[in-house]
Formats: sequence, structure tokens, C-alpha cells
Amino acid sequence: MRHFSSARMIAVMLKEFIQMRRDRLTFGMIIGIPVLQLLLFGYAINNDPKRMPTAVQLRDDSVYARSLLKAIENTGYFEFIHTVHSAREGSLLLDQGVVSFVITVPEDFARRLMRGERPQILVEADASDPSASVNAIGALSRLEATALGHDLKGALTPIAPFRTPFELRLHRRYNPEGISAYNIVPGLLGVILTMTMVLITAMSVTRETERGTMENLLSMPLTPAEVMLGKIAPYVLIGYVQVAFTLLGARFMFNVPMLGSLWLLGVALALFIAANLSVGFTFSTLARSQLQAMQMTFFFFLPSILLSGFMFPFRGMPGWAQTIGEALPLTHFLRAVRGILLKGNGFAEVWPNLWPLLIFLVAVSVLALSRYRRTLD
Repeated sequence: MRHFSSARMIAVMLKEFIQMRRDRLTFGMIIGIPVLQLLLFGYAINNDPKRMPTAVQLRDDSVYARSLLKAIENTGYFEFIHTVHSAREGSLLLDQGVVSFVITVPEDFARRLMRGERPQILVEADASDPSASVNAIGALSRLEATALGHDLKGALTPIAPFRTPFELRLHRRYNPEGISAYNIVPGLLGVILTMTMVLITAMSVTRETERGTMENLLSMPLTPAEVMLGKIAPYVLIGYVQVAFTLLGARFMFNVPMLGSLWLLGVALALFIAANLSVGFTFSTLARSQLQAMQMTFFFFLPSILLSGFMFPFRGMPGWAQTIGEALPLTHFLRAVRGILLKGNGFAEVWPNLWPLLIFLVAVSVLALSRYRRTLD
């Protein structure tokens, strides 16, 4: 029996370091994944979003109304980006996800305030993502007693400190009870499809190469497009089966509302599934083994789940993180599926999130076809 030799052990260690140096993709993943996690969790994740886009319907342009709006803006949670002139216009902006809040100041606000009648301010909030709006709503509730403290002086002093001079009426749209499952479960559709579709397709072609069956494909009179579509098509059906199980669970286990058209949801799903399958096929043209395919899938999946708005509020992220998130198909699919199921959005409201999926699909498909090799060299 041989004795332990540190020299032999060091020789094996050196061999492994040489092998890692040769496998540059795996080595890059070893370094890149911790750096990516550090950047995303350290800089991009924020559970307390500020400067939420807000629309204002100002029916009373009095000094008191302007002071109230200024006090709301000074909380740091609201940024007035739209002025609307009707409730319908504000509701449309909420449906499209353009704004997170609509604040309506009634036309008799100043008159009722001076009479001590506590006029009502209507605040409509997009509560489809409860975690994104909870802190902003909390900041609003603290303003009732302090917002007009500098204005209610002289003859109006009696109504200032002893009672709240106005009343905030909060209307949580799309998810009145703030049930987190209404936001999380529809989002799981996108997360599950991203993880499975990219991984399965990425490993499909690399499995052919590892098993030596790629020669059979290459010897056949097949174009790159035929190979790509032939590899992708079976998994489209698998994706719809996953969607069916998820939707059944969402409806009967978590009572998630399904207000919109399932046909429109099917269109969004088709684009999203095809986009992810194209990503997986692209990875398969880059990877030399199934292990590398898995590593690249994880490298794509991590920013997708963190920067899409699934786990953390999208508007709480810094600008550079939102830019990356806008380039990911999961971001647009989450907005589409939540809009269809929770808001009952139609094609006009969903289209702004469908065309980015279409562009992503075309771009990645072209890249995959250009990367596909008809030889094993």
C-alpha cells in the first residue's frame, strides 16, 4: 500500500488548475456568478421603492390643494408625471402600468376645508404588487394631520392640530386585500418557463454532441432553421402543459382572479416560450457539454428572476438595473400576465409588453441560427 505523498497531491492540484484554465467558460462562471450576485443584491435590490410614478387629477387649483400635493411629493415616494382630466384617463394609466398611483383632489376641496367638513382625497393605488406600494401608502396615512399645518392659520387654526382637516380615501385597485399570492402565483408562470425551457433546450443539442449522435443530424439534408424548429417545437407543447397545471393551481388552490382573455394569454405565452427556447438553443451552440449548458442557464436565470420584478419591486431598482431588466423577456411577460389575469387588460394594454418579446425572439433566433454549425469542427 502506497503512503500518502504531498508531491503527488500537488501534481493533481496543478493538473486541475491547468484544466480549469483550459475550460475558460466554466472558469468565467466561477468568477462571474459571485460578482453578479454581489452587484445585484448589493446595488439593484430595494424593497422600499421611491419616486413612484403618479398621476394627478386636480379639480381645485387652490393654495391648499397645491400645498397638499407638495407635501405628498416631499415624502419622496411619489413623482407626479401625468396630469389627467377624468377618472377614465387615470384608470387607463393604471391599467397600462404607466403610473402606480392616481390622486384626485375634488373641486370643492378648499371650500369644504375652510368649513371644517373634512373633504375627501381619493388615492387609487395599483396594488397588484402589494410590496411595491405598501410603504408609499404608509407615508400617505401620516400626512393627514401634518400636510396643511403651515396653511391652516388664523381663522383656520381651530381645525388644524386637533383633528385631521381632510380624509384620504384609499382605493387599492386589482388586489384590494393585498394578497401576495395574487402577485406571486401568476409570476411563477414566467419563472417556471424561464428555468425549464432554457435549460431543456440548452442541454438538447449538447446532449447530441456528447453522445456522438450529432453526426447523424449533420449528415442529413437539414437547414439550421429546420434543426432549430425541430428541436424547439416539442418543448412548446411541454411549456403549455406546465402553464395548464400552474393556472389550475392558481385558480383552485389560491383563488387567483382570471379577469382577462385566456386567448390573449396564450399569445403572450407563445411568444415568451419561443423566446426562452431560442435562448436555450443559442446556449447549446456555445456550450461544449451539458454542464456548461447548465451553467449558462443559471447565469441567465439569476438576473431574470432578480431584475424582472418577480421577487423585488421593479421601480425600486436603480436606473441601470431597470435598463437590464427591460431587456429580459421575463420582465415583459410578468407585466403582461399580471395585467391580463388581475386587471383584465385587453390587447391594447398588453401590446406594449408583447412587441419587446417579439423583437427579443427575432434577435435571439437570428443569433442562434448564425451560431449553429453544420460541422463538428
